[in-house]
Amino acid sequence: MITKLIFVCTDNTCMGPIAETIFKNSNHGLEMEVCSRGLVVLFPEPVNPKAETLLATHGLIISSHTAKQFKAEEVDEDTLILTMNTVQKRRLATDFFINDNVYTLPEFAGAHGDVEDPYGKETKEYEACYTELDGWIQKIIYRLLYNRLPELIVQDVELHNNNILGGEKNDSNRQ
Repeated sequence: MITKLIFVCTDNTCMGPIAETIFKNSNHGLEMEVCSRGLVVLFPEPVNPKAETLLATHGLIISSHTAKQFKAEEVDEDTLILTMNTVQKRRLATDFFINDNVYTLPEFAGAHGDVEDPYGKETKEYEACYTELDGWIQKIIYRLLYNRLPELIVQDVELHNNNILGGEKNDSNRQ
């Protein structure tokens, strides 16, 4: 059973805090500790101002966030770790020897690829990142709630409907 979720990014000032805030503000009913950490945090600094503005435009407030370094001591067998990209996932394995329950956000949501880092870019890239993170997080919430990916439910419903109708759907274009 997952009791803790850690979003991991590079410096814990942008994507990790955005993901954490989106997750915490989703009305999902999951009871777990949620936080974000960075792999390279040299000193405690606040969230990136563009990330803070972005969240505010979506009605989300990130209050008194300070970047925190990832520590292996915070992880136990009930911790799920979601990174923004495969490089960060590999660093958890090589630098912290953590391989269990570690996924990229897209991977845990049933996809491939990395989340594009908007750091240092324009507002439109931050907005694109927010949209991408929000989409992944909604799928992650679904998976955590139902222990399934949303796409599998669609397939199950189609299979169920086919069985109710007595077999495959009639497709007049099929020969």
